[in-house]
Amino acid sequence: MPNLSTRAFDAEIMDDLQLPDSEIAPVLEGLGKVNSWFGGHKNMIKALKLFPVHAGYSISDWGCGGGDTLIAIAKWAKQQQRPLKLTGVDAAPAAINFARLESKDYNNISYIQADVVNDTDLLGSHDIIISSLFTHHFDDEQWIKMIGNMHTSARKGIIITDLHRHWVLYYAVIFITHVLTRNKMVRYDGPLSVKRAFKKHELLTLLKNAQIDNFNLTWKWPFRWELVIYKS
Repeated sequence: MPNLSTRAFDAEIMDDLQLPDSEIAPVLEGLGKVNSWFGGHKNMIKALKLFPVHAGYSISDWGCGGGDTLIAIAKWAKQQQRPLKLTGVDAAPAAINFARLESKDYNNISYIQADVVNDTDLLGSHDIIISSLFTHHFDDEQWIKMIGNMHTSARKGIIITDLHRHWVLYYAVIFITHVLTRNKMVRYDGPLSVKRAFKKHELLTLLKNAQIDNFNLTWKWPFRWELVIYKS
């Protein structure tokens, strides 16, 4: 049994921003499929509806990876005849390259290569900031700074989904990654992501330290937290 009593802070292979396109592309493609299969896109859109989202809103996805969440939102917005401006932010050049290629048919999606903790001058202002399965990549100090940056950039609010650290999820990820892929990065990073993830009390402490008090924190299947922060 792994020690899941506290968060791990070991680096994932994916944290290497110099990874070439050829290595990152298949991983991002797989993550996009997983987000779709396990309801990640649907849950994000449900959360957006609760704000609600109006025509002309600007939505920015921090840690956008391959852009799959933005593409799902773009498809939903088109069905609703609700034009939106969508912007993905990621620090990895290979991720931005992949996302731009995947989004080439969507003229309302653009991308910015930027570090969401340090490149505050590049992040811009948006109605809603979203982030999916990304914030566990940061230690506590970085997480607090990132949330502060989100709070500054968002006019209406913030939606974050990330993993709940639990032994059932840990072993499920090991099983799934070994059944579905032989990719060494996926097999290494998947279980480590769970070890870097959050318990409820940890998120509450981080939010208190970030001086964020207007929020809802909800547990979602499968073993994910949904954090919605309101600005107004």
